[in-house]
Amino acid sequence: MKRKMKFKMRQTTPEIIIIGAAILDALNEATVLAKFGKKVRLETVIGFDRAGDYIVEHCRKYRIELPEDCTRKEIPTGINVVLIDRKGARHFLTDPQSTLRKLTIEDIHMPFPESAGIVCFASIFVFPEIGPEEMEKIFRHAKELGKTVCADMTKRKKNETAEEIACALQYVDYLFPNEEEALLLTGKDTVEEAAQTLRDSGAGTVVVKCGGRGCYLLEKEKEGVWIPAEEGAVCIDTTGAGDSFAAGFLFALSEGKSPLECAEYGNRCGARAVGVVGATEWL
Repeated sequence: MKRKMKFKMRQTTPEIIIIGAAILDALNEATVLAKFGKKVRLETVIGFDRAGDYIVEHCRKYRIELPEDCTRKEIPTGINVVLIDRKGARHFLTDPQSTLRKLTIEDIHMPFPESAGIVCFASIFVFPEIGPEEMEKIFRHAKELGKTVCADMTKRKKNETAEEIACALQYVDYLFPNEEEALLLTGKDTVEEAAQTLRDSGAGTVVVKCGGRGCYLLEKEKEGVWIPAEEGAVCIDTTGAGDSFAAGFLFALSEGKSPLECAEYGNRCGARAVGVVGATEWL
């Protein structure tokens, strides 16, 4: 059952569409972009509960547009609890029956508005009901409208391979896996090999996030380059660092910067994010 919110967002001309989970990477990316001054629409689902109310208020505060029919009375809003051990490793506690896993292609409002130049799918492999076929439909639709298509990802859930999602990757202009995700998905031993495999599977430009080592950028018909991390960064909490990298990349991309400049800016945002506790508190 869909239930409309009690108010309407004023924003009607988003520049960037973010698709994904609300209390997770998609909301993080949308928040960073909104703090940078971009008009953002978040395509997501939330529960009709206190956590959902928090998300609505958060989005209203930062002028992030939400679809009026994104609330679901029968599904609890997903909440991620992040635990960090003494070695800095993160452990996530979440409810698999919550909205974090319930987004479907029917929840995504298409056609995308003319005002949006970028459509970013925040996490490949998060949503069980959005597999390769559904992603292909979403990405193909965006490309047919002339949008720049970007996609982030999490670790594969069912031993998927790059070949299995190639039908969707062929429409992706910029792909942002981290090192572990890229190696698992491709079965390769090095970042360079993994990036090449993802390029061969159809992705346009592959940007592999490698934490303290920076990132590896592989563009079409160009040699791959390593872009070192920002110097002097102090790591306190890595939660949301990859999301901040992606948001920084998207922001620079929306400003007409080159892929190299976008990756450098993404590194800068990621470095600032790890210096504070929380995913988006660095801005």
